Amino acid sequence: MTVPYPVSYPWAEESAADRIAAVQQRVKSSDPATQSVFTQLFHGAKTATAGADSAVFASPASGLQGALVSVKDLFDVNGYVTRAGTRFMQRNAPANEDAAVVSALRCAGAVMVGHTGMTELAYSGLGINPHYGTPDNALYPGCIPGGSTAGGAVSVAIGLADIALGTDTGGSLRIPAAFNGIVGYKPTQRSVSRRGCRALSVSLDSAGVMAENAAICELAYHCIRSAEIQPDTALTPEFVIPVNYGMDDLEPNVQALFDQAVTRLRNAGFTVVRDTLASLAALNTLPVWQFAAVESRAEYAEAYNAAPELIDPAVLSRMSRADDVSAVVYRQTINQRSQLIDAFAQELNGRVLLMPTVPILPPAFDRLKKPVDYNRINLQVLRNTSIANVMDGCSISLPISDGRHTTGLMMTAKALSDDALLSLAVACEEHLA
Repeated sequence: MTVPYPVSYPWAEESAADRIAAVQQRVKSSDPATQSVFTQLFHGAKTATAGADSAVFASPASGLQGALVSVKDLFDVNGYVTRAGTRFMQRNAPANEDAAVVSALRCAGAVMVGHTGMTELAYSGLGINPHYGTPDNALYPGCIPGGSTAGGAVSVAIGLADIALGTDTGGSLRIPAAFNGIVGYKPTQRSVSRRGCRALSVSLDSAGVMAENAAICELAYHCIRSAEIQPDTALTPEFVIPVNYGMDDLEPNVQALFDQAVTRLRNAGFTVVRDTLASLAALNTLPVWQFAAVESRAEYAEAYNAAPELIDPAVLSRMSRADDVSAVVYRQTINQRSQLIDAFAQELNGRVLLMPTVPILPPAFDRLKKPVDYNRINLQVLRNTSIANVMDGCSISLPISDGRHTTGLMMTAKALSDDALLSLAVACEEHLA
């Protein structure tokens, strides 16, 4: 099932300058909806596209001429400081070149709007940042936006950007996408370069995108995908719902929306089955937290040791857990993950995992004041999405809604199935509206 791209997109090269000026005016206004979405704006459409190949920019081949792109504050943008949501990086020198994916988007004619707010170091699925503020949820006022790509999701949801560039270590694109009613795509890790992107976990980090619909995510992915990657287009057109993982504590509204989506897919002719996946049961025994704890400590050891008071306490406590992991234990964790990747791919056997992106609707900020609640809810929202990161797969969250509530429907496939998964998502999207 293939659905063609829309004939037109909500952007054009000719209108880019006017659109970005309007966005900057909105962001600088007193509108509460735009507060803390961006940590810094770039300087106009002309500067934002500087360095792009003019021949490429003039060509309609990419489909991205004039598209507005928000950039998570993990990616280098030439001439601007990359702060990664931290205080300890705010005095760093400005980047002297673009990150690889920023460069690719520029050369396709896209316009970079600004750096978006995020959880410090991308170390949470909730999106909260005590240093630069946290944007309000676009659909549920007074509730968290989800994270860590919080500002990116809101920028798309409220019309400040057409595409949000972000990262996903355990769900950081798909969680905020689900919470704000848009599409979030986590590609196969090795299919998109992370050169010029600050790391949280080199083992699990993926660079990806968010947009209003799956077709735009597909277009953006094709722009940023590494040229040397050969996609595996083979996917069995069958969805599998795991009965033994991630389905037992859904909020009633999430359960109802998921059931409704499954019915719609079946009515549209898609095969949906329920199955027990031993690899997911085994995932419960893998200490996934070790990857981000150990690898972030290694990456930011100087700041952790010299100025821990500058780090968000919620992030600092996670980084400190690395002290409990020996080199031998960490190596064993890496080995166990490698075995799980193979087992998951074999068990899925080309099928597509179908689950709710998150088990809950976005909670109110007040529910996260106590560390015990913050930690519990953070683990809860990361549980389903982290499957794709740990199992080295690709995954997309599509919005599903009944007019009163909105959440995400997640489709996850084996590594390098990106093209096939995105095509499938585009085909499914019209049936889920």
